[in-house]
Amino acid sequence: MKNIYSKLVLIVFAVFLVSCENDDSMNHTKVSAVKTLYSPENNKFFDLNAQSSALFEWEGAKAQDNGVVLYDVVFDHVDGDFSNPVYIMPSDGKGLQPSLNLSFTDLNKIAKLAGIESETLGKLKWTVYSSKGINVEKSTVSNVIEILTPSGFPAPDQLFITGTGSETGDVTASAQAFKKTGGNTFEIYTKLQAGSYKFITRKNGTPEVFYINNEGKLKQDGETTYTGASKVYRIRIDFSNGSTTITEIAKVEFWYPLYQKFPFEYTYTGGGVWKATNKPISFQGSWVDERYKFKFTVVNGTTTSAEWFGSVNKDNSSRPTASTPASFWYMVPADGSDWDYTFKFKSEIDGKNVNSEINFSASVPAYTHSFTIL
Repeated sequence: MKNIYSKLVLIVFAVFLVSCENDDSMNHTKVSAVKTLYSPENNKFFDLNAQSSALFEWEGAKAQDNGVVLYDVVFDHVDGDFSNPVYIMPSDGKGLQPSLNLSFTDLNKIAKLAGIESETLGKLKWTVYSSKGINVEKSTVSNVIEILTPSGFPAPDQLFITGTGSETGDVTASAQAFKKTGGNTFEIYTKLQAGSYKFITRKNGTPEVFYINNEGKLKQDGETTYTGASKVYRIRIDFSNGSTTITEIAKVEFWYPLYQKFPFEYTYTGGGVWKATNKPISFQGSWVDERYKFKFTVVNGTTTSAEWFGSVNKDNSSRPTASTPASFWYMVPADGSDWDYTFKFKSEIDGKNVNSEINFSASVPAYTHSFTIL
């Protein structure tokens, strides 16, 4: 009987210890709710067209074990109750600080998730969650911010052109890729024909769709109608401000200073590529010289002008060989002087006929060209 009593005492004591441990564990994870939001004050206005940021600050919460507290800033529609928030972001210091410095770029992304279109006034509601990883406490207060979204959009990782007015037609799988030229900028050399075209961010699933409106601004969810004759164009898009530039590429010529003339012209073959076939090359003129570069005749509205493309080097001291890196043939904007920023032919091309290609597509690491001896 004594043994049974002793065992019961031990069991009760063990249960008591477990209960105490559980209580301590619960106490270690309890935090208070944030009671005061300092900034932005309620109904604060932000114009997201500026390159700036918004500082969110609040009174710190308390942990029952006097340990650290983690914070999340929560955004919702102005009439939401945070049960299904638009976006949740840890505070500064990986969630440890009672503040969040949020760039206008990121704030614009959150506005987009809330359905606020570009160049539009809209509102977002925000509050703060406090926790120690579990037992999350929602703040008892919330504030509203009013924002004017910029004319631009968050830049995608990739961009394509498609539609009946594009050179690849209205087949998404065949859409021609843009070249990404900066954090927010894209560029493509392509042919437009009668029909409509649009820009998509992916070839599968449900892509974002963009188009150019009548004012030349980038807009979402639509198509651009093209009614002119089939021509080659360079289309530039800047997602940061929604600007676009469409330039006709009327002619691409090979410039040979030795002869002070353009011995031949290139023909656009599609996909941002021009070709010239079976063209004679000779270094022999009034003296021997192998330097050359390229002239693009472009049309912007009613203005026709020249754009020169040449070498990255102002002076290439020697002819390329089989071991010369591919970067030697990279083409960059250059001036119209005869000899500066010119390329040089390989020695074996002298006196031969060649096929030549200029490649301004997205498939190459940099715009480039080549000559193949026939």
